[in-house]
Amino acid sequence: MAQIIQNKYPIDLDARKAVGFGFPLNGNAVFVPTYQTRDQIKANLVNYILTNSGERVFNPRFGANLRTLLFENIVDSSLEDLQTIIQNDISTYFPQISINQIQFSPQTDENTINFTLTYQIINFGIEDSINILLQ
Repeated sequence: MAQIIQNKYPIDLDARKAVGFGFPLNGNAVFVPTYQTRDQIKANLVNYILTNSGERVFNPRFGANLRTLLFENIVDSSLEDLQTIIQNDISTYFPQISINQIQFSPQTDENTINFTLTYQIINFGIEDSINILLQ
C-alpha cells in the first residue's frame, strides 16, 4: 500500500541553519532568524505587502503599493481594487502560494482596513494566514 509522505524543502532539514530573517527587526543581533521555509515565506509576504513601489533597490516594481490607497474613501469598489491588487501581485511574485481567502474588516469611522490573508503553499499542503492593519 502506498504512503503519502509530506514534502519538505531541503533547506528545512538542517534545524541549525537559518533560512532568512523575519519581523520585527528587534532580535539580539537586530535580525530575527527564521529556521523554516514556512516562516520565511510569511515574512516575505508581509514585507511585500508593506512595501511601496520604488522602495526596493534595483527592483522598483516590487511592493503592493498599498499606501496609495491610504487617504481614499473606504467603499466596496476600493476593497475590490485592494483584493485585485493583492491577488495579482502575489500570483506574480509568489508563484508557490495559492490564496484561499482575503477577508476585509473595514472601520470607516477610523479610516482603517484590517484584512486577513489566508494562503496555502502549493505542493506542501501548508496553510497559514497573515493579519494586517492598514491605517
